[in-house]
Amino acid sequence: MTDSPLVEINFDGIVGPTHNYAGLSLGNLASKSNAGKASRPRTAALQGVAKMRANLALGLTQGILLPHRRPDGEWLASLFADAANAGALWPAATSASAMWAANAATVSPAPDTRDGRCHLSVANLVTMPHRSHEWPGTLAQLRLAFADDAFAVHGPVPAPFGDEGAANHMRLCEHHGAPGIEVFAYGEAGGPFPARQHLQASAVIARSHRLDEPLFVRQSDEAIAAGAFHNDVVAVANERVLVAHEQAFADKDMFFGRLRERLPSVEIIEVPAEAVSLADAIASYLFNAQLVTLPDGGGMALILPSEAQGVGRVWQWLETLIAGNGPVRRLIPVDVRESMANGGGPACLRLRVVCDPTTVDPRFLVDDARLDRIAAVIEAHWPEQVTPAELDTLGAWPAAVAARAALLEVLDQAELI
Repeated sequence: MTDSPLVEINFDGIVGPTHNYAGLSLGNLASKSNAGKASRPRTAALQGVAKMRANLALGLTQGILLPHRRPDGEWLASLFADAANAGALWPAATSASAMWAANAATVSPAPDTRDGRCHLSVANLVTMPHRSHEWPGTLAQLRLAFADDAFAVHGPVPAPFGDEGAANHMRLCEHHGAPGIEVFAYGEAGGPFPARQHLQASAVIARSHRLDEPLFVRQSDEAIAAGAFHNDVVAVANERVLVAHEQAFADKDMFFGRLRERLPSVEIIEVPAEAVSLADAIASYLFNAQLVTLPDGGGMALILPSEAQGVGRVWQWLETLIAGNGPVRRLIPVDVRESMANGGGPACLRLRVVCDPTTVDPRFLVDDARLDRIAAVIEAHWPEQVTPAELDTLGAWPAAVAARAALLEVLDQAELI
């Protein structure tokens, strides 16, 4: 299958104009620690655009997912006769959390599925109120972007079983176009923070995606308690390489053993706790990175948040990693500080889809010229700053609604307005 047209496309979420720090995500330490601070939506969105430009410069294929309409007045209206009575749920109606596209869906590429189609299941995100009403808007976009018969797009797993999408899903394979082993990481309740991904939800997705022999691995209680609310905060995989913290999984020996049986060429790079503590891994978002395969035999690169450079033990370990003769050859720090302050690094901002790019609606793919148009709308319409007081006084926030509409018009996506 070396002549396969399948490539990995990173679909990045464009940061919406209502990006703010309301501290809504229990278990996300960065989100909670920055609650109440002023946010900078324009800067946040432009940082995301710059990250996409950097991916294009590496020769990677790049896509986009679009901001949702916020505030979500329809959601509030379904709960309250008068939005003025929304109280604590008003911030949940304004959240721009759809920017973290890793939570948009779980994706199983065609080589893995019995029917030879790429399957996508929209995440239900029911464990957090501010994210629980995202899935209809996300599903509408997925059905547009992946309308070709090469794809099967599924609705959400029914409540109460929480599904957080690709942030708790990994795929290992010889190369992107080869059949892969799909790994579903799930949590169990009982610690100080809720388990976001339920085993039952993962099992439903694996069955609907028509997968043979997926692996289910439990997140360690220690990782969740330390703030690893998603698996992608303590592990990242690409093709035959898995990079994981020593304390990421509850039974790592069994998991690693099964991986080696199924994929003998797998390379497991385990980060020892004595070299990088869980606290340092989570503070730096070392693992919430994009591990990507560079074109033309350039090996793999780790696209990291710039915060990783500021944690001495983390950066020391990373420099040792690339100094060896391993598969990871480059470290590429990127500035996504506005997203990081809300608990989302480079990996959170993107959804990986392995497919033939010609089967994707071209409106969801970007080049530099298209990113220029997106950046121009952001610079013209996104607010420079949003303070906590403004969250309480902007009401229906017509300027934010108009800003999003301007972006969708430029991108010929008016049907989503």
